Amino acid sequence: MGKLDINKKAKEESLLATAYKLFTTKGISKTSVSDITTDAGVAKGTFYLYFKDKYDLKDRLVAHQSSKIFRGALDDLAACDKELSFNEKIIFIIDDILTQLKSNRPLLIFISKNLSWGIFKHAINSPKSDGELGFRTIYEDMIKDAPDGIDAPEIMLFTIVELVSSTCYSSILYSEPVGIDEFKPYLYKCVNDIIDRHIGSVQ
Repeated sequence: MGKLDINKKAKEESLLATAYKLFTTKGISKTSVSDITTDAGVAKGTFYLYFKDKYDLKDRLVAHQSSKIFRGALDDLAACDKELSFNEKIIFIIDDILTQLKSNRPLLIFISKNLSWGIFKHAINSPKSDGELGFRTIYEDMIKDAPDGIDAPEIMLFTIVELVSSTCYSSILYSEPVGIDEFKPYLYKCVNDIIDRHIGSVQ
């Protein structure tokens, strides 16, 4: 990578880091492009070389932060010395992600309000930046590990992603309807039922 490319990458990373800090402290609606560029020490015109607007930047950040969480969970799974079934691997990944989000409330608030299948698919189909793990790698790893004969794995993952993202936000932040530790057994039973139905439907 040449000096020009390194400089461009540094500016993009500065914009991403600054926007994440502002979005998680001030909120997206109260953060302007001018706020981001001023704090990042970057000319306003430079911003538009990388992003269409602050919402495009927000989507990039959600995809970036989410892929880091997924990669952390997959790395922990790879380091696990137990022999796990496909269902157990999915549960392991979910549990690891929830643990990460529980310990980082600003990240939870930022991601959980935006994470959905739409963002997940956008991240899968968007080209990744140099050195950044794309969601496609994560997605393909999960699909590749599915049992032979699983029916509609994408629909299965869609259902699980929407279930987890829509229920765990309130459980972690507000203990509604119960705290996350009490809620997990019920959540994981539902996840197991979803997986089993997709496997059983083609047998």
